[in-house]
Amino acid sequence: MGFGRQRKFETEGELYEYGVGALGRRMRSVAELKRLLRNRVEADTEIGKTLVELVIRRLKDQGYLNDAKYAATYSTLRRDNEKFGRRRVVTELKARGVHGEVIDKAVDETFVEVNEEKQAREFLRRKRLQKPRDNKDAARIFRQLMRAGFAAKTIFGILRKWDVDEEMLGALESGEEG
Repeated sequence: MGFGRQRKFETEGELYEYGVGALGRRMRSVAELKRLLRNRVEADTEIGKTLVELVIRRLKDQGYLNDAKYAATYSTLRRDNEKFGRRRVVTELKARGVHGEVIDKAVDETFVEVNEEKQAREFLRRKRLQKPRDNKDAARIFRQLMRAGFAAKTIFGILRKWDVDEEMLGALESGEEG
């Protein structure tokens, strides 16, 4: 049994129902939903473009689609559940098509009370990462914390408290800049 071609919608009502269903499965940004809806209409026609805009406008008017709420909720979930840092959350929201001003406001509000070192330590605990035994472990932990969105200053502070030798920290710092 193979997958057939996706059914194309021809009316606003059908496309609207599809959009509501997509939002019911998970929260989406305006850009994500537009991308999804464009795949379900003849996107290169004027009618298709108009249908997508009408549905997006209707969902916004009804409060089902709001990038500010999406960014705030997404930031909070990533901070609390995944223990990610501010930079990672910003990067992910940009990839989801949320505008920069909306991202800045939501992330600033979400991370205002967060102690970044404490958050990084919670991330390490969540990932079950221990004090590095050697330089290879220290470099691995450094890379993981960078990917998780923490500032280099915070990471170096944690590694210094773990007594990672200064020569290794210098090598990581020069590698990070270059």
